[in-house]
Amino acid sequence: MTSICKVIAEAGVNHNGSIELAHTLIDHAVMSGADFVKFQTFQADKLTNKFNPQAEYQKRNIGKEESQYEMLKKLELPLEGFRDLSHYCQQKKIGFLSTPFDIESAHFLANLGMSMMKVSSGDLTNLPFLRSLAEIKLPIILSTGMATIGEVEQALNVVEKVGLSSDQITILHCTTEYPAPPHEVNLKAMQTLRTAFPGIHIGYSDHTEGIAISLAAAALGAEVVEKHFTIDRNMPGPDHKASIELKELTELVLGVRTISQALGDGRKQPTETEIKNMSVARKSIFVSSPIKKGEMFTEKNLTIRRPGNGCSPMHWDTLIGKAASRDYAVDETVE
Repeated sequence: MTSICKVIAEAGVNHNGSIELAHTLIDHAVMSGADFVKFQTFQADKLTNKFNPQAEYQKRNIGKEESQYEMLKKLELPLEGFRDLSHYCQQKKIGFLSTPFDIESAHFLANLGMSMMKVSSGDLTNLPFLRSLAEIKLPIILSTGMATIGEVEQALNVVEKVGLSSDQITILHCTTEYPAPPHEVNLKAMQTLRTAFPGIHIGYSDHTEGIAISLAAAALGAEVVEKHFTIDRNMPGPDHKASIELKELTELVLGVRTISQALGDGRKQPTETEIKNMSVARKSIFVSSPIKKGEMFTEKNLTIRRPGNGCSPMHWDTLIGKAASRDYAVDETVE
């Protein structure tokens, strides 16, 4: 059976602190056909100290230098704002997700009925948080940007020890840079994760520009593709420039759907639609000049041409030099 790759449209903090803009992002995610729209739920006071500097990409994308706290405070939504967003997603019939950055936010989101928990790459090594999150007993998606295979294994051990089974866990390969340079993406690491952790779902969280690498991840069998999107790449904020807009998001969803169908089950055999074309496209062995009973089949009195509803050319070597069992007229196929 074909596995359908799910698309998470990552709105993140691209709402710039506005519920109205968050509604518009949800509308765009719905129009694109994405399966989920995802935000980020944090309280700046609990996420960072007040003097922590911005990452280089944040300085570059925002165009001014301020502390992470100052930046995050402007992007913070109140917890009740996520209740509004969850209800709006229900009305629009799209899955609602948000990445919690503290356990209070996680419990709040769980009480909203969120179907799974997302762990950011920055919290992959946060043992107490991982354990508390797993204790909620919802399926977990783990982003693995900046991580070694050993760190991924340690995180899995934490959540599995709490009682989550492998089929409740999804690992997203990821490169934590915005935008991520293609030469650092290393999509083959998805196969490494699949081999190292059998039974666990594998996907990809994409921070590159455009949609090509997301589509490549889907073609490599990603079960989830997550992609940042915005209503306008030129808006101020840390993630807009590494995001795609509605047109590309729609193309991404369509491409992922097509690729999911095209991957198939891996068995090499004729399809239903191929079978009816076999006789038209393949060839048979035909008589090219009259042959009497007992006369030898030769390369001069036999030929190969369409249609393919007679003796297969794969029997050519067996027939050459063999005596005909009856008379043959020109254009007859050989038994």
